[in-house]
Amino acid sequence: MARKERPLEGEDGPLLEFATALRRLRHEAGSPPYRDMAERAHYSVATLSGAAAGRRLPSLDVTLAYVRACGGDVGKWEARWHAAAVELAADGAGPRPAGAGEPRAPAAQGLPYVGLAPFRTEDAALFFGRERLVEDLFDALTRHRVVALVGASGAGKSSLLHAGLLPRLHADTPARGVTVLTPGPHPLDRARRALAAAPEPGTDPATGPGTAERVLVVDQFEEVFTVCADPAERTRFVTGLVAAARRPGSGCRVVLGVRADFYAHCTRHPELVDVLREAQVVVGPMSAAELRRAVVEPARRAGLTVEGGLQATLVAHAHGQVGVLPLLSHSLLETWRRRRGAALTLDGFHAAGGFEGALAQSAEALYDSLSAPQQRLARRIFVHLIALGEGTEDTKRPVDRSELGQDADTRTVLARAAALRLLTLGDGAVELTHEALIRAWPRLRGWLTDDRERLRRHRQLAEAARAWEAVGRDPGALLRGAPLALARELTAAGGPVLTAAEAEFLAAGTAAEAAAGDSARRRTRRLRLLVGALAGLVVVAAVATGSAVRAEDEVTRQRNDAVAQNLAETSAGVAAAEPGLAVQLGLTAYRLSPTARTRDGLLSALMTSLPAHAKEVVAVAYRPDGRQLATASGDRTARLWQTRGGGRPDPVATLGGEGAPLRALAYRPDGHTLATAAADGAVRLWDVTDPAHASVAAALPARESDVRALAFSPDGRTLATAGAGGSVRLWDVTDPTGPTETAAVPGHRDTVRAVAFSPDGRILATGGEDTTVRLTDVGDRTRPESLAVVGGHDTPVFSVAFAPDGRTLATASGGRTPVRLWDLTEPRRPAPLATLTGHTDVVGAVAFGPDGRTLASASDDRTVRLWSVARGARPAPLATLTGHVTAVGSVAFSPDGTVLASGGYDSTLRLAATDLDRALAGACAHTGPRITRAQWASYMPYLDYSPPCSGLERP
Repeated sequence: MARKERPLEGEDGPLLEFATALRRLRHEAGSPPYRDMAERAHYSVATLSGAAAGRRLPSLDVTLAYVRACGGDVGKWEARWHAAAVELAADGAGPRPAGAGEPRAPAAQGLPYVGLAPFRTEDAALFFGRERLVEDLFDALTRHRVVALVGASGAGKSSLLHAGLLPRLHADTPARGVTVLTPGPHPLDRARRALAAAPEPGTDPATGPGTAERVLVVDQFEEVFTVCADPAERTRFVTGLVAAARRPGSGCRVVLGVRADFYAHCTRHPELVDVLREAQVVVGPMSAAELRRAVVEPARRAGLTVEGGLQATLVAHAHGQVGVLPLLSHSLLETWRRRRGAALTLDGFHAAGGFEGALAQSAEALYDSLSAPQQRLARRIFVHLIALGEGTEDTKRPVDRSELGQDADTRTVLARAAALRLLTLGDGAVELTHEALIRAWPRLRGWLTDDRERLRRHRQLAEAARAWEAVGRDPGALLRGAPLALARELTAAGGPVLTAAEAEFLAAGTAAEAAAGDSARRRTRRLRLLVGALAGLVVVAAVATGSAVRAEDEVTRQRNDAVAQNLAETSAGVAAAEPGLAVQLGLTAYRLSPTARTRDGLLSALMTSLPAHAKEVVAVAYRPDGRQLATASGDRTARLWQTRGGGRPDPVATLGGEGAPLRALAYRPDGHTLATAAADGAVRLWDVTDPAHASVAAALPARESDVRALAFSPDGRTLATAGAGGSVRLWDVTDPTGPTETAAVPGHRDTVRAVAFSPDGRILATGGEDTTVRLTDVGDRTRPESLAVVGGHDTPVFSVAFAPDGRTLATASGGRTPVRLWDLTEPRRPAPLATLTGHTDVVGAVAFGPDGRTLASASDDRTVRLWSVARGARPAPLATLTGHVTAVGSVAFSPDGTVLASGGYDSTLRLAATDLDRALAGACAHTGPRITRAQWASYMPYLDYSPPCSGLERP
């Protein structure tokens, strides 16, 4: 009989509720002894019993192991764990980030990483990797009185200024005064206050004549263009700032932190042109060595280690990429929260959601923890904190706390968002912690897409109201006509809550319009008298009408393009919940404006999607006859699926479930054997002749600690395995029940991530974390011979694939050359054929279609791309498929080439038809009930009701 557990102690709260729910789950499972649960879960009795003790929140891995041991729903418990983590963070029961009234100092809190927030001066002990750039900036400031620090959003400009330059300045001259400011809506006032406090040369008795000097650091200088609404004040600010630094005898030097996409805005000011020409420091992407320091050193200072595989993955994601440092820091912080003892692991990284997924996962956890009214409030708050770009990317904007309200729900939303480092609260203002949230959170992008025109109108109304106040409420500054009507529509549509000044401005405009009504009617009567005189101008009017019609056609086309693009993005947002509606929205968008973007949106909506595993899907493979598909996952299992073309596959069997997470799988050409590889080095051969009763035929002797790739030779007699330490091994599997090792293939200096045989079986291609691809002659399986080493990538190589004719090799990596094609006509002298660009993140998998004319690539940017490679030297994009909410790690064509399967770190399997024209033509066969008039009016109020699939039944 199981020993009775101690009663839970403590106050009611999320921690106690979570522990109670775990105990209830165990009771419903028959109260199995913890010793039995430990055998199933591979965690100790103490760890599992401690998970339900209610003293602290167990890690996600321990929680899910507990749930599996009790037969619970892993997906539901993972969501429950994240919700509990958010509540505990908001209540201060966990490592709470900076919030209202709390000092923001990760180093002081014992956190090794700052997350999404930029480094501050007090975080200097955690700031690594930018030492050389700090010195470059310091030297530039020594030689010039005004220096511009230019870099993309997310490149680390604010961190460089606060945690790099400021400590360097204080170390160089302790008496030197340093003032930091952001421009805000009234930059001139802020600059005057800062400059008024600057000492004049020769007035500091502590340092002697001529040595007292102040450095003015203007962070987020782009606010001059996004937040300051007065062009005249903007010009005076820029002119005064530069003049104050450059006037003879000035005791002031100035550093401007400028976002790169506002470079053109800066060139409109002659003073800034001189600065950019003479004293400009550019913040580019960090080198691989710098990235490793940024990852490893903060952990080392905290007594932690970073797993080698995690280091390689993070460096591969970030190397050569601009604007990714906030995502890197946030994913590291979330990985630290899921650490195993004193180690940050690759499994923890994946559990956090991966590179961009970690941020999206944190934001979604916040959203899911809110009530329905709070979720609506969160939407209003987040979009209100964003300045819409005009020829530039959208940016964050600080907002006065009073603009958002003071009710309890608002305080809850702000507190929880600040606890997760999504928002920063301080000095009476609220702002996004970083603009990376705009790019990485799909829900926020969807809100901005839906609300963009309304937001733009509201911002215009706010600026007009401020201008009216600035001129003493002059009636001439009031809105009239169409602008006033649009402003009234904005409030009538249940739009944003107006400030008192905005409401008064709108009311004054309405009153002025009513007062002018009589005058307008009198003018109308006079105009009627002129109608007779216009009769002689009929011919001229006809010509003008023709021009107007053409102009109207062009306006209609542009409107249709904008509407269609918005519909395509909306379709992607509703695909998970209402796939039938998503197809109809996508089809309407494509018919309205048949562009590549709307076509891709429709094709993505037509993909079959299903949750395949409890964790990330790391590999997919079709059986050679195409009637079965296998998937491998980090949840330690492989699954077999019966396929029906592009339709929803049926689960047949689950293999494994014990040991370590799986890394790869491959079918033997006869289809009777499936090989799987795991993170603990285990390679198993499964007899899948009867898929429903699959069994282990043999287990290869473990040679490495981690096997990352597998491939069978075309004749099925040889299996190649590759993994840690640069190992590549060949195994004789003529008899799958008695495999033997035939040779080890030398050459790689680091983990090998990819392996593939040529169609004739004589060449083996391997790619690894040493950034190289190696070609080896394996005609004699016992004596492999090196043919060539292929360079060309500047980050690890994650996938290799031969074209069916064996003359072309595709390789996948990250950095500046994510996908490359190589001509292997002469295998000893492979020649570069083409570079495929378009992906914005690491490409983890490539696969050729069976006809060799199409290539598929899967990327951490959450897309799968199809390319026409029939003309090898001139590849062309065919389609970009979206839908995965995190990185896509695997891709495979069906043997007949009609279906493309992809597996993602969102744990889903997606199937897409590859005959694009046929898929578009048959789109209506994949929808549910016809879109209703109410749904149509909700998504397309500006279009007449016209369902794209009129033959469907009404709901």
